[in-house]
Amino acid sequence: MRKPIISGVVVILLALIASLAAEGAKMKITSSAFHEGGNIPSKFTCDGSDTSPPLQITGVPSEAKSLVLIADDPDAPSGLFTHCLIWNIPPQTNSISEGSAPKGVHGTNDFGKPDYKGPCPPSGTHRYSFKIYALDRELDLRGGAKRSQLDAAMKGHVVAQGVIVGRYARGK
Repeated sequence: MRKPIISGVVVILLALIASLAAEGAKMKITSSAFHEGGNIPSKFTCDGSDTSPPLQITGVPSEAKSLVLIADDPDAPSGLFTHCLIWNIPPQTNSISEGSAPKGVHGTNDFGKPDYKGPCPPSGTHRYSFKIYALDRELDLRGGAKRSQLDAAMKGHVVAQGVIVGRYARGK
């Protein structure tokens, strides 16, 4: 009688450890255009050609079924402002070239567009986050969806994530 109980407890503990490890898993997203906390070159902003920066992704867990890329401005006067939303990116994606978007479904950013729109702070220096999420499934979410819909669809499915933050201030 003791062996089945002990075996059951061990299985439950192993499942719990695996679950906690997955929630804490870290991916890494970097850019050759700027370093963590560094300045984003104006080329990638509304003051330049407004193209997306090159991004590299590492540490995608083997159980990932899709990736999500979100670029946003947490310092916007109106609150979090989204510059880019793309989901159902193939999990094998390890780089995104400058000025391009990965294969996936595009949402509507807070400019009302499906494409990347670069930093364009109204005043001062703002932080811009480029976040990558690994999900345990593809999302059943239509193209053009907004950030709140994407956040709701992702809930409970994130197995790892990473972020790089750059700064930008407009010239006078």
